[in-house]
Amino acid sequence: MNFAASTITLFPEAFPGTLGLSLIGKALARGVWSLETVNLRDFGIGPHKSVDDTPAGGGAGMVIRADVAAAAIDHVLERRRLAGEGAGAPGPLIYLSPRGEQFNQAMAREWAAGPGVVLFCGRFEGLDERVIEARGMREIAVGEAVLAGGEAAAMVLIEACVRLLPGVLGNEASTVEESFSDGLLEHAQYTRPREWEGRAIPEMLLSGDHAKIEAWRHAERERISAAANARRGKP
Repeated sequence: MNFAASTITLFPEAFPGTLGLSLIGKALARGVWSLETVNLRDFGIGPHKSVDDTPAGGGAGMVIRADVAAAAIDHVLERRRLAGEGAGAPGPLIYLSPRGEQFNQAMAREWAAGPGVVLFCGRFEGLDERVIEARGMREIAVGEAVLAGGEAAAMVLIEACVRLLPGVLGNEASTVEESFSDGLLEHAQYTRPREWEGRAIPEMLLSGDHAKIEAWRHAERERISAAANARRGKP
């Protein structure tokens, strides 16, 4: 079962974007995972394929219509069901939204182990709340900032999942030892030259004592994580 990512967007030309580069892109070309982009405009209303309308109750901007969004979502879910991806289970249906839960490594691990994800990339002032409720969409944010749309956020989420798939990175240890894998941030990394602009690689890393090096790295991860949490106001 390969990981399949489906994105519903007004800008399908934005994909694959960075997902087509480096090891992620090579894995896509090899069929380790698949990417489907669906143009929301194809489900628009009237001769101009309208996808949005003014907010009920007044206000600035426009809102994506529930009927248009639902038609696109249902189309994707039915295609995935007929294709047999995930034996009929399409994976989570996600609306990229700044008000959503913060995306984290635990989510990436969970979704990477499943059949994939269906992502709805928002635009304008957002998506009609009724379709979010009716289709059981899970709102996810990739940070505490507002973007012009959900496309960049979708790429972040997909990449975080795909890089965890077997065979994508090559060195499986990379995904175990990195930041957030055990709740801690990663330790600092060094390489040649041994000294650069008067700054030397810590002697411990050159000692050859792997047990002491691991202990030093773990202590550094704890120190860096504590400092980061203090900056964020977390205990």
